[in-house]
Amino acid sequence: MDVLEAKEIVIRAGKELLKSGLIVRTWGNISCRISDTQFVITPSGMAYEDLTPDTIVVVNIADCSYEGDIKPSSEKGIHAGCYAMRPDVNFVIHTHQKNASVVGTLGLDINNIMGKDAEIIGDNVPVAAYGLPGTGKLRQGVMDALKRSDSKAALMAHHGAVCLGADYDEAKAVAEALERVCERFLVARACEVSGQAIDALGGVVDYLTAVFTSDPKYKAAKEFAPCDSTRKGGYFYVGEPGKDAAIIDTKSGAWVGGSPEIPDSADLHWAIYKKREDVNFIRHSKNEFAVAISRKGKKMRPLLDDFAQLCGPTVKCAAFSPDNTLKTAKKVARALGKNNAVLVKDNGALCVADSEYNAEAVEHVMDKACRAAVGADLYDRVGCINPIEARLMRFIYQKKYSKKAGK
Repeated sequence: MDVLEAKEIVIRAGKELLKSGLIVRTWGNISCRISDTQFVITPSGMAYEDLTPDTIVVVNIADCSYEGDIKPSSEKGIHAGCYAMRPDVNFVIHTHQKNASVVGTLGLDINNIMGKDAEIIGDNVPVAAYGLPGTGKLRQGVMDALKRSDSKAALMAHHGAVCLGADYDEAKAVAEALERVCERFLVARACEVSGQAIDALGGVVDYLTAVFTSDPKYKAAKEFAPCDSTRKGGYFYVGEPGKDAAIIDTKSGAWVGGSPEIPDSADLHWAIYKKREDVNFIRHSKNEFAVAISRKGKKMRPLLDDFAQLCGPTVKCAAFSPDNTLKTAKKVARALGKNNAVLVKDNGALCVADSEYNAEAVEHVMDKACRAAVGADLYDRVGCINPIEARLMRFIYQKKYSKKAGK
């Protein structure tokens, strides 16, 4: 294929996959074969919206060498391995798509795929052994998984998925089918363990919520409305989404303007801003997965490597009471520590960052991590990332990537 044509296809793929939600921010990577010896791939750490032909890198399949000052994706070795192993593959998409990432944490192959999705992917999807991002171990795990299957997709333990195709359209179809297959995989398990007729992930969450709250040790915390906030100078603005915000003095915690209706959780946001000068945005996620996991009242350990990177090596859970706001707010702030997320008992998760863009990223990863925790509970398989590796990834991410849009 002509180099410029291949680069244009990769750019179009990035924008379309971003719009579909199969990739987010700069996460994942995309490549297209241009010959028996070379392929083009997205650069490291650059937003898909900003890609131009000059930013797409030509890489040699044999040794992953490249020319120029722009670095290709750190996962170029996986793409090179796929092209070397599968002569019929001309397009590779590496995603961190939600359902596939969740199933990948379980360490289980998906077998007996049937129907249209089997025609697209194959009758099974193997899971690759875990390796730290960008390492030879990760590449080897993917290669080993693909060697034992003729599938056009492979799950990457604790990481994401790789989807292969003869062209972009086929690789995209594989990624879309993989999400459907992984959702059915989780729903089928929920039906099996519950004895109930469950047909969607929402029913899975309802079932596990009932399990968590039926525990004799479960003590419900008072629920409250989620609020987002932003720090501006010596003040912060806090309010429920879609409503006017109250303006609070960060030093004193006193109301100084805006909406006269001060949210129940204003002290919670205040305690975090007082403790963390690096935090300028707080997003309160109360999606069904985050709320379900917060009902357990336990810390989250890293099932996904982007959780370790963006949220923290572990994320604690603490209760906040609107009836005892200041004391319990300080407890949540202490539980947050130096991390970027904290579970609030029965109330989802607070996601914090230096900018709104990065707070949204933390929220996205927490959502996926809570989905993974749901999957782990369904299968009773809590195989977490090694704590030392989790701390290492967190350190490297903060030092190397915290100023970028993503990884």
